Amino acid sequence: MKKTLIIGGSGFIGSFLIKELDLKKSINFDKKQSPFFPEITILGNILDEEKLDKSFKDVDSVILLAAEHKDDVSPINLYYDVNVNGTKNVLKAMDKHKVKKLIFTSSVAVYGLNKDNPDENFEVDPFNHYGKSKWQAENEIKLWYKNNNDKSITIIRPTVVFGERNRGNVYNLLKQIVLKRFVMIGDGKNKKSMAYVRNLVSFLKICNKKNKKGLNIFNYVDKPDLTMIKLVNLIRENMGYKKNNFKIPFLIGFFIGYVFDFISIITNSKLPISSVRIKKFCSRTEFSSSKLDLIFKPPYTIYEGLKKTIKYEFIDKNEIDITFESE
Repeated sequence: MKKTLIIGGSGFIGSFLIKELDLKKSINFDKKQSPFFPEITILGNILDEEKLDKSFKDVDSVILLAAEHKDDVSPINLYYDVNVNGTKNVLKAMDKHKVKKLIFTSSVAVYGLNKDNPDENFEVDPFNHYGKSKWQAENEIKLWYKNNNDKSITIIRPTVVFGERNRGNVYNLLKQIVLKRFVMIGDGKNKKSMAYVRNLVSFLKICNKKNKKGLNIFNYVDKPDLTMIKLVNLIRENMGYKKNNFKIPFLIGFFIGYVFDFISIITNSKLPISSVRIKKFCSRTEFSSSKLDLIFKPPYTIYEGLKKTIKYEFIDKNEIDITFESE
């Protein structure tokens, strides 16, 4: 029985993905134990070639999710060790075991900030080490494909992914609004592309079923893009709160971010506010999904995804014992 190897499946996206797959035909390789699927998990680091090699038994497709992705990874070389060298290790193992189907999750971070709705052919301009390392990993995959194009490769560039149990930036925004601590920084007219995790997983599953040879790249975005004002008001509406039009100018907000950066350094602690996060919050992060729209209709709208997340996290008051950290 041939199986799908999910590398990095113990995290947020992987946990939702594995739930949708046939467990008898799936293997999860991760440095952390899966909280939901320990019975199919092999513990190992993507940088450990020997352990990685052993996970390839009876595998005919690979979904590579593993990555260093948070804003504050230290030392910086970890981005390149894991995201680039780890990808090289996977490609080497695939050659050894004659596995020709790969689905790789990259990121819209390769485009940089404040771009004009970039599609998959847009010039790359990553602004941080995460984006740079993901772009280098993509290039390694393209070179691997060029050396032998008898393969099926799908590179997916998701925008920020949110959903139940996630503790990334979208959750932090939701929480601040729910606790009535949120203050808008900037004019709020910047648009944000987002992706609901169940929709992204649905697309990953479809890609894994296809065996068409070639190399395809897709942005993953759930449309429509929302301005920060519309997004915040939508969240407030779902919580039954009134609208609040108070705003802090961007420069003042950015200065506040630097103050928190300084506090974080002297206290050696990670804080929910930073200059990088404020810069990302106020930036335009809008991406084209025209190529994706031709072949995929997500099972949930962006509004349904937000409502489901808000309901699960803040209205139903579930006892949430397992959560996932991300940006």
